[in-house]
Amino acid sequence: MGGFFGITSNKDCLLDVFFGTDYHSHLGTQRGGLAAYDPEIGLQRKIHSITNSPFRTKFEHIFDEMSGTAAIGCISDTDPQPMLVRSHLGTYAISTIGLIRNAEQLIDLYFGGSRGHFDAMTGGRVNTVELVAALIDQKESFAEGIRYAQSVIDGTCSILILKSNGHLIAARDKVGRIPVIVCKGEDGYAVTFESFAAQKLGYEPVRELGPGEIVELSYDDGIVQLGKPGKEMKMCAFLWSYYGYPTSTYEGINVEVMRYRNGEIMAQQDREAGCAQELDYVSGVPDSGIPHAIGYANQSKVAFSRPYIKYTPTWSRSFTPQKQSDRAKVARMKQIPVHELISGKRLLFVDDSIVRGTQLKETVDFLYSNGAKEVHMRSACPPIMYGCKYLNFTRSTGDMELITRRTILELEGTEGFAHIDEYSDGSTERGKALRQSICAKFGFASLEFQSLEGVVKAIGLPPEKLCTYCWNGKE
Repeated sequence: MGGFFGITSNKDCLLDVFFGTDYHSHLGTQRGGLAAYDPEIGLQRKIHSITNSPFRTKFEHIFDEMSGTAAIGCISDTDPQPMLVRSHLGTYAISTIGLIRNAEQLIDLYFGGSRGHFDAMTGGRVNTVELVAALIDQKESFAEGIRYAQSVIDGTCSILILKSNGHLIAARDKVGRIPVIVCKGEDGYAVTFESFAAQKLGYEPVRELGPGEIVELSYDDGIVQLGKPGKEMKMCAFLWSYYGYPTSTYEGINVEVMRYRNGEIMAQQDREAGCAQELDYVSGVPDSGIPHAIGYANQSKVAFSRPYIKYTPTWSRSFTPQKQSDRAKVARMKQIPVHELISGKRLLFVDDSIVRGTQLKETVDFLYSNGAKEVHMRSACPPIMYGCKYLNFTRSTGDMELITRRTILELEGTEGFAHIDEYSDGSTERGKALRQSICAKFGFASLEFQSLEGVVKAIGLPPEKLCTYCWNGKE
């Protein structure tokens, strides 16, 4: 994924932008960057790899190197950013969030109308942030350029720009798959992906930009709309299910509260089906599965417990080895059992999702090796059947890496892919076969997924305003 944060102010704001950016660290583990505008120095920028270190450790000395009354920061799971650009629109810093599926075609389009060039990265690839800047610079104003970029990009692209006069320009992606929130404080304005990041710094939400909306922010002029929002919204439903931070609110719906509702709905569905009613404890797979499990426990009246704890003081989320075997080793090293809550117990675990299933299999083996009598598993979202085309969540996961797709292939061959809807539905014969097969592979006493209707109900937005592509393949 990735996230950005920015402030335009009447005083030095770099410390606030440092903290605001750090609050987006759960959205990416590859690179972090800061850019600042100082009236005397001008624009400055620093980028660091955060692959094996938290953002704050790489930027803790930034206050000796940079200052500014306006600044932007980003956590990126893709290319280095923010970038500094000089064009006929002026000098500016730019950061983006999203996924551009037609980058190569856009590069060819750019070369077809210009004799310009790009700074090529390893393997000749172009930084997508530079590509977005090049598209914007084709037009006579930032507003026209952003509109043009949004119109030709196939995918998702939200944009944050820091101009050389200290103003910020923020643009939400054209169908609003990810949030861009404008907040106001005593000393200026903030732009953020995660609402709590600005609130912790004393900025209160003023408005959430609409799909494709463009605004310019400054301490003197306030909020100036440069482009009106579009009517179509397809906000990523996975924001609430998984990668959104619990304390954030999107479109008026808090993430933690949604997850409680989601767990409650799953418990109701299990009660109606008469499934997994004899339990000792309900638990969540740390961390994002926990609130779903709390909702499940509250509704089912089964005690919530934590049969194992993740040891995170020295094994931070940012430490992500490249080799799967090494990642599995780190995952095992994090899991510390509470034997009294495992041995001889019938446990139901709720996870935020089931993607490949590799780590989940090891977690279940770990529970059985510590004496668990039964391990029931619930996924807080529907079966993931398609790799995401619009963001980064399952972008690197080919369809056949998904546990659901592999299981369907084993059950029915490629013919099964014509019946994805049936396999997603746990009430059909194909749906039951999918769940039984995964149970047999992993040793689950039972397995069920939240229904699409259930997760939409838990979110509370009209279904037509949500992107559910990874579950049902509908764009």
